[in-house]
Amino acid sequence: MEHFGYLVRRLFWLFATVLILVTLLFITLFTYRPGPSVTTTSLIVEEMQEEWYPKDAVAALADGSMPRQVKKGFLLVSETPGQMGPQADVPNKRFTGNNLTCTNCHLQFGTQAGSGSWVGVANRFPQFGGRANAMGDLQDRINGCVERSMNGNKLPKDSEEMLSIVAYMEWLGDDLPKERESEYKGYPKIKIPEVRVDLDIGKLVYDKECLVCHGANGQGIKKPDATKGYLYPPLWGPDSFNNGAGMHRVITAAEFIKSNMPFGLATYKNPKLTDEEAYHVAGYINSFDRPIKENTEADYPDKKLKPVSTSYGPWVDDFPQEQHKFGPFQPIMEYYKRNYNIEKSK
Repeated sequence: MEHFGYLVRRLFWLFATVLILVTLLFITLFTYRPGPSVTTTSLIVEEMQEEWYPKDAVAALADGSMPRQVKKGFLLVSETPGQMGPQADVPNKRFTGNNLTCTNCHLQFGTQAGSGSWVGVANRFPQFGGRANAMGDLQDRINGCVERSMNGNKLPKDSEEMLSIVAYMEWLGDDLPKERESEYKGYPKIKIPEVRVDLDIGKLVYDKECLVCHGANGQGIKKPDATKGYLYPPLWGPDSFNNGAGMHRVITAAEFIKSNMPFGLATYKNPKLTDEEAYHVAGYINSFDRPIKENTEADYPDKKLKPVSTSYGPWVDDFPQEQHKFGPFQPIMEYYKRNYNIEKSK
C-alpha cells in the first residue's frame, strides 16, 4: 500500500507540472507580440524617408512663414532679371547679364532632385574646384553661376544679395535627412555614347521634344511680366548662358536633359529621353552661337583637371577642339588615364 501511495503522489505532481507548463505555453502564445525584425525596421526607416519632402517655397511665401532674408533670396533666384539683372531699378544692382532666372536651371525653385538642387547644397562646402584649382565656398560657387550661366559679374560676398541667396539655400536644406543628401546632389550620370554627336539626330530630338517650349530658334518664351524672366529659357543666342558655363559642356548638358526634360514630363527616376537622345540634343543645342566669356584661358590652372567636354582650350592633349566639343570623348578619357592616371567622367 505504501508503494501504491508513493506512485499516486508522483503521478499527481507529474500531472500538475504538465498542466502548469501547458498553461504557461498558452499564456505565452496569446500574449506574445513580436518585436520589429531587421526587415521591418528597414521598411519603417524607408517609409520615414519617403515621407520627407523639400520645403514648398511658394506656400511659405504665401502664408508668411518664410523668414525675411530667405524671402529676399527666394525673389532674387526666381525673379532674377528685375531683382539683380538687366532690368533691376538700381544700376549698381545689375549683377546678372542676361534675363534668365536661377530657377530656369535649378528647377522647382531649387528643390527638384536631379537638376542641381540646392537642397542640402550648403552642407557640401567648402569643396575643391578644378576651375579655380582651389578650395571654394558656397559664395564662390554662386558667383561661378552668376558669371557664366547668367553671363554677369560677381556679387560681393558680403552683399545683401549674396547673404540672402545663401540664406534661402540653407533654409531649403535645414531639415534634410542625412540619408537623403546624395539624392539632391548634382545630376545623375549617363552612359556616354562612344560616338561623335550627330547634329541631325539632335535636331530631330529637339524638334520632337524641345521646340514646343523653347521655340524653333531656341529663344524660349518670356513670362507676361518680363522682369520675372522666362517661362522657358533661351537655349542659345545673346540672352542665354555663355560658353564658359557648365551647361555648354555636352556631357553635363546631357545629364541635365536626361533627368529633367521635357519639363514636367521627366524626372531622374522616370526619364523620357534615352542617354543617346539626351547626348545628341545636348550637342545640337551647344552647336549654336552664344555669349563668349572673357579670359577662359585662365580656367583650370592645372589643365589636366579640365573636363574633357570643355569646348575651349588650351588643353594638355592634342585632340582637336571639335572633338572636345562634340566627342567622341572616350579616347580623350583614355589618354588622361594612360598618361596621368586621372579618371574622367565628363
